[in-house]
Amino acid sequence: MIINGVQIDQTFAEAFPMRATRVIITAQNHKWAHISAQAFTGFATSVIACGCEAGIERELDPSETPDGRPGVSAMIFAMGGKGLAKQLETRAGQCVLTSPTSALFAGLNEGDPIALGKNLRYFGDGFQISKRIAGKRYWRVPVMDGEFLAEETTGMVKAIGGGNFLVLAESQPQALTACEAAIEAMKQVPNVIMPFPGGVVRSGSKVGSKYKTLNASTNDAFCPTLKGQTKTELSPEIESVMEIVIDGLTEEDIKKSMRVGIQAVCDLGSANGIRRISAGNYGGKLGPFLFHLQEIMA
Repeated sequence: MIINGVQIDQTFAEAFPMRATRVIITAQNHKWAHISAQAFTGFATSVIACGCEAGIERELDPSETPDGRPGVSAMIFAMGGKGLAKQLETRAGQCVLTSPTSALFAGLNEGDPIALGKNLRYFGDGFQISKRIAGKRYWRVPVMDGEFLAEETTGMVKAIGGGNFLVLAESQPQALTACEAAIEAMKQVPNVIMPFPGGVVRSGSKVGSKYKTLNASTNDAFCPTLKGQTKTELSPEIESVMEIVIDGLTEEDIKKSMRVGIQAVCDLGSANGIRRISAGNYGGKLGPFLFHLQEIMA
């Protein structure tokens, strides 16, 4: 398959079942909503070492938020419910409760309830009070700038992590420009996040290592400096490879995100140094969700 001179490899991305939740963070203005959300989703690129994968989904207009203030929706993904609950509570307590003018609300009403303000209320040291509005419970916690308002719970649902594609280009600037275009397009798709810095990862990995203490190591087959030292997947003209990883609530969400992202890369085309689109997988042996590139782009 060739799109605007870019080869779409006959391969697939391999993804895994996860658990996910969404929260809505509001503040006095979008600046402070983003500051809180950025802290809340920090150090959350990969469950390999971070315990969760998180990212900002999109900015919210005051008309879209529960308290009518500027806001941001953020999502967290983890391998299991207990891990997700711990990450949510720790991040909310350290990054949202502490952030000036912030408030915290459920972003999902379906699924299993998971604590949001339910335990954070104890920071109020007995001065906290609750209000039930339209069947939902909210906690008002006194803090030094006024009060912190948090909904008691949010929803936790089944989700998918690890959708991905690789951008193979003639140079590093061309690969990064293509990935930036892809991320801008993918940000318009709801129910997905791209958890790595700026949505892009340059250190794609393979399972295992020559060092027994490591579970993952550099994907040498796609490293341009190792063409003469390993079983490379790269032709001579390819000098840079970057990866975009996607977590989403459903298979269709990830497929749509991959489709618009790959199309954005292909719109730049071979004239801008983009040669191939590929994907990372483990031979289909580890993850039950297989996203075939050519089927997605057909």
